Amino acid sequence: MQTRIIHVPYDSGYKDFRMGRGPREIFRHLKAEDFSVDEVEVHDRVALEVGTSFAVARQIAEKVRHAVSSGAFPLVLAGGCISCVGTIAGLGTPSPAIIWLDAHGDFNTPETTISGFLDGMALSTNVSRCWGKLAATVPGFCPVPERQVALVGAREFDADERALLDGSDVHWVDPQRMRKRGLNAELGPPLTRIRGLAGRAYLHIDLDVLDSAEACVNQFSAPGGLTPAELLAVVGLVRKRFALAAAAITAYDPELITMAKPCERRWLSSRNWARFKRIADAGQQPLSFARSSSF
Repeated sequence: MQTRIIHVPYDSGYKDFRMGRGPREIFRHLKAEDFSVDEVEVHDRVALEVGTSFAVARQIAEKVRHAVSSGAFPLVLAGGCISCVGTIAGLGTPSPAIIWLDAHGDFNTPETTISGFLDGMALSTNVSRCWGKLAATVPGFCPVPERQVALVGAREFDADERALLDGSDVHWVDPQRMRKRGLNAELGPPLTRIRGLAGRAYLHIDLDVLDSAEACVNQFSAPGGLTPAELLAVVGLVRKRFALAAAAITAYDPELITMAKPCERRWLSSRNWARFKRIADAGQQPLSFARSSSF
Protein backbone atom coordinates (compact mmCIF):
# COMPACT_ATOMS: atom_id res chain seq x y z
CA MET A 1 0.00 0.00 0.00
CA GLN A 2 1.38 3.40 -0.99
CA THR A 3 1.62 6.09 1.67
CA ARG A 4 0.36 9.57 0.95
CA ILE A 5 1.64 12.42 3.10
CA ILE A 6 -0.97 15.03 4.00
CA HIS A 7 1.15 18.08 4.82
CA VAL A 8 -0.66 20.46 7.23
CA PRO A 9 1.66 23.39 8.13
CA TYR A 10 -0.78 25.09 10.51
CA ASP A 11 -0.72 25.83 14.23
CA SER A 12 -3.61 27.70 15.87
CA GLY A 13 -4.92 28.78 12.47
CA TYR A 14 -1.62 30.29 11.31
CA LYS A 15 0.46 28.83 8.51
CA ASP A 16 4.16 28.11 9.15
CA PHE A 17 3.83 29.39 12.70
CA ARG A 18 5.52 27.65 15.62
CA MET A 19 4.56 23.94 15.36
CA GLY A 20 3.24 24.66 11.87
CA ARG A 21 6.87 24.60 10.75
CA GLY A 22 7.24 21.08 12.08
CA PRO A 23 5.63 19.03 9.28
CA ARG A 24 8.15 20.18 6.70
CA GLU A 25 11.02 19.27 9.02
CA ILE A 26 9.47 15.90 9.86
CA PHE A 27 9.11 15.15 6.16
CA ARG A 28 12.74 16.12 5.57
CA HIS A 29 13.97 13.90 8.41
CA LEU A 30 11.81 10.98 7.30
CA LYS A 31 13.53 11.12 3.87
CA ALA A 32 10.13 10.25 2.45
CA GLU A 33 10.74 11.34 -1.14
CA ASP A 34 9.13 8.11 -2.36
CA PHE A 35 5.80 9.13 -0.80
CA SER A 36 3.33 11.33 -2.64
CA VAL A 37 2.53 14.60 -0.87
CA ASP A 38 -0.67 16.61 -0.73
CA GLU A 39 -0.42 19.99 1.00
CA VAL A 40 -3.24 21.83 2.76
CA GLU A 41 -3.52 25.57 2.22
CA VAL A 42 -6.36 27.86 3.31
CA HIS A 43 -6.75 31.35 1.89
CA ASP A 44 -8.50 33.18 4.72
CA ARG A 45 -8.29 36.97 4.62
CA VAL A 46 -7.76 36.98 8.39
CA ALA A 47 -6.43 33.93 10.24
CA LEU A 48 -8.63 32.89 13.15
CA GLU A 49 -7.57 30.12 15.52
CA VAL A 50 -10.98 28.46 15.58
CA GLY A 51 -12.44 29.38 12.19
CA THR A 52 -9.28 28.78 10.17
CA SER A 53 -8.53 25.54 12.01
CA PHE A 54 -11.89 24.12 10.95
CA ALA A 55 -11.34 25.39 7.41
CA VAL A 56 -8.07 23.44 7.46
CA ALA A 57 -9.96 20.39 8.76
CA ARG A 58 -12.35 20.58 5.82
CA GLN A 59 -9.42 20.41 3.40
CA ILE A 60 -7.79 17.57 5.33
CA ALA A 61 -11.03 15.59 5.13
CA GLU A 62 -11.10 15.95 1.35
CA LYS A 63 -7.47 14.93 0.96
CA VAL A 64 -7.75 11.95 3.33
CA ARG A 65 -10.92 10.79 1.56
CA HIS A 66 -9.13 11.00 -1.79
CA ALA A 67 -6.13 9.07 -0.48
CA VAL A 68 -8.32 6.28 0.90
CA SER A 69 -10.41 6.04 -2.26
CA SER A 70 -7.25 5.67 -4.34
CA GLY A 71 -5.96 2.88 -2.10
CA ALA A 72 -3.28 4.94 -0.33
CA PHE A 73 -2.50 5.13 3.38
CA PRO A 74 -2.92 8.71 4.73
CA LEU A 75 -0.10 9.90 6.99
CA VAL A 76 -0.94 13.37 8.28
CA LEU A 77 2.00 15.57 9.31
CA ALA A 78 0.39 18.46 11.14
CA GLY A 79 1.28 21.35 13.38
CA GLY A 80 -1.73 20.88 15.64
CA CYS A 81 -3.85 18.08 17.04
CA ILE A 82 -7.14 19.65 15.93
CA SER A 83 -6.21 18.36 12.47
CA CYS A 84 -7.67 15.06 13.66
CA VAL A 85 -11.21 16.31 13.01
CA GLY A 86 -10.46 16.39 9.30
CA THR A 87 -8.74 13.00 9.33
CA ILE A 88 -11.64 11.29 11.11
CA ALA A 89 -14.10 12.92 8.70
CA GLY A 90 -12.08 11.77 5.71
CA LEU A 91 -12.07 8.16 6.95
CA GLY A 92 -15.87 8.11 6.98
CA THR A 93 -18.00 5.37 8.51
CA PRO A 94 -17.92 3.11 10.36
CA SER A 95 -16.10 5.18 12.97
CA PRO A 96 -12.54 4.00 13.55
CA ALA A 97 -10.96 3.45 16.92
CA ILE A 98 -8.78 6.36 18.06
CA ILE A 99 -5.46 5.55 19.71
CA TRP A 100 -4.27 8.93 20.98
CA LEU A 101 -0.69 9.35 22.23
CA ASP A 102 -0.16 12.69 23.92
CA ALA A 103 1.28 14.32 27.04
CA HIS A 104 -2.08 16.01 27.53
CA GLY A 105 -5.67 14.90 27.63
CA ASP A 106 -6.84 17.29 24.91
CA PHE A 107 -10.21 16.72 26.60
CA ASN A 108 -11.04 20.28 27.53
CA THR A 109 -14.13 22.11 26.33
CA PRO A 110 -14.72 25.86 26.03
CA GLU A 111 -16.33 25.65 29.48
CA THR A 112 -13.38 23.90 31.18
CA THR A 113 -10.30 25.33 29.44
CA ILE A 114 -8.26 27.94 31.25
CA SER A 115 -5.97 28.61 28.28
CA GLY A 116 -8.44 28.75 25.39
CA PHE A 117 -6.04 26.65 23.31
CA LEU A 118 -8.06 24.86 20.61
CA ASP A 119 -5.67 21.91 20.41
CA GLY A 120 -6.47 21.23 24.05
CA MET A 121 -10.02 20.42 22.91
CA ALA A 122 -9.08 18.20 19.96
CA LEU A 123 -9.98 14.81 21.41
CA SER A 124 -13.12 16.11 23.10
CA THR A 125 -14.26 17.53 19.75
CA ASN A 126 -13.82 14.14 18.12
CA VAL A 127 -16.11 12.49 20.68
CA SER A 128 -18.73 15.25 20.45
CA ARG A 129 -18.06 16.98 23.77
CA CYS A 130 -17.70 20.40 22.13
CA TRP A 131 -17.58 22.40 18.89
CA GLY A 132 -20.36 20.25 17.44
CA LYS A 133 -21.69 22.91 15.06
CA LEU A 134 -18.29 23.61 13.56
CA ALA A 135 -17.33 19.94 13.39
CA ALA A 136 -20.53 19.34 11.43
CA THR A 137 -19.24 21.72 8.74
CA VAL A 138 -16.45 19.22 7.98
CA PRO A 139 -17.92 16.89 5.32
CA GLY A 140 -18.11 13.30 6.54
CA PHE A 141 -17.45 14.06 10.20
CA CYS A 142 -19.14 11.64 12.58
CA PRO A 143 -18.28 11.65 16.30
CA VAL A 144 -16.40 8.62 17.56
CA PRO A 145 -17.94 6.82 20.57
CA GLU A 146 -15.80 7.36 23.66
CA ARG A 147 -15.57 3.64 24.33
CA GLN A 148 -13.60 3.33 21.05
CA VAL A 149 -10.87 5.70 22.27
CA ALA A 150 -7.61 4.97 24.12
CA LEU A 151 -5.62 7.91 25.52
CA VAL A 152 -2.03 6.75 26.04
CA GLY A 153 0.79 8.54 27.84
CA ALA A 154 -1.15 11.57 29.07
CA ARG A 155 -0.06 13.03 32.41
CA GLU A 156 -0.83 16.76 32.20
CA PHE A 157 -4.45 17.78 32.82
CA ASP A 158 -6.43 20.82 33.89
CA ALA A 159 -8.53 20.00 36.95
CA ASP A 160 -11.90 20.25 35.22
CA GLU A 161 -10.55 18.44 32.20
CA ARG A 162 -9.46 15.53 34.39
CA ALA A 163 -12.93 15.38 35.92
CA LEU A 164 -14.46 15.18 32.42
CA LEU A 165 -12.06 12.41 31.46
CA ASP A 166 -12.73 10.43 34.64
CA GLY A 167 -16.45 10.60 33.94
CA SER A 168 -16.08 9.51 30.32
CA ASP A 169 -15.82 6.12 28.61
CA VAL A 170 -12.36 6.92 27.21
CA HIS A 171 -9.70 4.37 28.19
CA TRP A 172 -6.86 6.35 29.79
CA VAL A 173 -3.53 4.51 30.01
CA ASP A 174 -1.23 6.24 32.49
CA PRO A 175 2.46 6.07 31.45
CA GLN A 176 3.73 5.31 34.95
CA ARG A 177 1.28 2.45 35.45
CA MET A 178 2.17 1.13 32.02
CA ARG A 179 5.85 1.20 32.93
CA LYS A 180 5.27 -0.58 36.26
CA ARG A 181 2.82 -3.23 35.04
CA GLY A 182 4.17 -3.68 31.54
CA LEU A 183 2.86 -2.69 28.13
CA ASN A 184 0.73 -5.76 27.48
CA ALA A 185 -0.78 -5.84 30.96
CA GLU A 186 -1.80 -2.18 30.98
CA LEU A 187 -2.56 -1.39 27.34
CA GLY A 188 -3.56 -4.83 26.10
CA PRO A 189 -6.99 -5.13 27.82
CA PRO A 190 -8.38 -1.76 26.65
CA LEU A 191 -7.16 -2.43 23.12
CA THR A 192 -8.91 -5.78 23.21
CA ARG A 193 -12.18 -4.14 24.29
CA ILE A 194 -11.87 -1.47 21.63
CA ARG A 195 -11.00 -4.08 18.98
CA GLY A 196 -14.36 -5.69 19.67
CA LEU A 197 -16.02 -2.44 18.59
CA ALA A 198 -13.82 -1.29 15.72
CA GLY A 199 -11.46 -3.21 13.48
CA ARG A 200 -9.60 -0.24 12.07
CA ALA A 201 -7.86 2.56 13.95
CA TYR A 202 -6.60 6.10 13.60
CA LEU A 203 -3.21 6.40 15.33
CA HIS A 204 -2.50 9.91 16.61
CA ILE A 205 1.04 10.69 17.81
CA ASP A 206 1.59 14.07 19.43
CA LEU A 207 5.36 13.98 19.87
CA ASP A 208 5.14 15.54 23.33
CA VAL A 209 3.98 12.13 24.54
CA LEU A 210 7.74 11.65 24.89
CA ASP A 211 9.32 12.52 28.22
CA SER A 212 10.74 16.03 28.11
CA ALA A 213 14.05 14.61 29.35
CA GLU A 214 14.20 12.56 26.15
CA ALA A 215 13.14 15.28 23.73
CA CYS A 216 11.63 18.72 24.24
CA VAL A 217 9.64 18.79 21.03
CA ASN A 218 7.41 21.78 21.81
CA GLN A 219 6.74 24.31 24.54
CA PHE A 220 4.17 21.97 26.10
CA SER A 221 6.58 19.05 26.64
CA ALA A 222 6.39 17.60 30.14
CA PRO A 223 8.28 15.14 32.34
CA GLY A 224 7.00 11.68 33.14
CA GLY A 225 6.35 10.61 29.55
CA LEU A 226 7.37 7.73 27.33
CA THR A 227 10.83 6.91 26.16
CA PRO A 228 11.21 6.60 22.39
CA ALA A 229 11.49 2.80 22.76
CA GLU A 230 8.24 2.73 24.75
CA LEU A 231 6.50 4.87 22.15
CA LEU A 232 7.51 2.52 19.37
CA ALA A 233 6.47 -0.49 21.45
CA VAL A 234 3.00 1.05 21.80
CA VAL A 235 2.84 1.58 18.04
CA GLY A 236 3.88 -2.03 17.47
CA LEU A 237 1.12 -3.33 19.76
CA VAL A 238 -1.50 -1.14 18.12
CA ARG A 239 -0.49 -2.42 14.69
CA LYS A 240 -0.83 -6.00 15.91
CA ARG A 241 -4.39 -5.38 17.11
CA PHE A 242 -5.81 -3.12 14.38
CA ALA A 243 -5.73 -2.35 10.71
CA LEU A 244 -4.38 1.19 10.57
CA ALA A 245 -6.73 3.42 8.60
CA ALA A 246 -4.62 6.57 9.03
CA ALA A 247 -1.93 8.01 11.27
CA ALA A 248 -0.74 11.46 12.28
CA ILE A 249 2.48 12.86 13.70
CA THR A 250 1.92 16.31 15.20
CA ALA A 251 3.16 19.12 17.42
CA TYR A 252 6.85 19.35 16.59
CA ASP A 253 8.42 22.80 16.89
CA PRO A 254 11.80 22.72 15.11
CA GLU A 255 12.88 26.03 16.64
CA LEU A 256 13.29 24.39 20.02
CA ILE A 257 15.99 22.11 18.66
CA THR A 258 18.35 25.09 18.33
CA MET A 259 18.19 25.29 22.14
CA ALA A 260 18.17 21.52 22.69
CA LYS A 261 20.52 19.53 24.85
CA PRO A 262 22.90 17.14 23.05
CA CYS A 263 20.75 14.13 23.98
CA GLU A 264 17.72 15.78 22.36
CA ARG A 265 19.65 16.51 19.18
CA ARG A 266 20.73 12.86 19.06
CA TRP A 267 17.04 11.92 19.20
CA LEU A 268 16.70 13.56 15.78
CA SER A 269 19.35 11.38 14.18
CA SER A 270 18.62 9.81 10.80
CA ARG A 271 18.44 6.35 12.36
CA ASN A 272 15.72 7.42 14.77
CA TRP A 273 13.59 9.12 12.13
CA ALA A 274 13.97 6.04 9.94
CA ARG A 275 12.09 4.08 12.58
CA PHE A 276 9.27 6.60 12.44
CA LYS A 277 9.16 6.20 8.68
CA ARG A 278 8.35 2.53 9.18
CA ILE A 279 5.18 3.54 11.06
CA ALA A 280 3.90 4.94 7.78
CA ASP A 281 4.33 1.69 5.89
CA ALA A 282 0.92 0.28 6.69
CA GLY A 283 1.29 -2.45 4.07
CA GLN A 284 4.00 -4.28 6.03
CA GLN A 285 3.41 -6.84 8.73
CA PRO A 286 2.94 -5.33 12.24
CA LEU A 287 6.22 -4.35 13.84
CA SER A 288 7.50 -5.28 17.27
CA PHE A 289 9.81 -2.90 19.11
CA ALA A 290 9.60 -4.64 22.49
CA ARG A 291 13.26 -5.65 22.42
CA SER A 292 14.49 -2.10 21.92
CA SER A 293 16.21 -0.70 24.99
CA SER A 294 16.91 2.67 23.43
CA PHE A 295 15.74 4.63 20.43
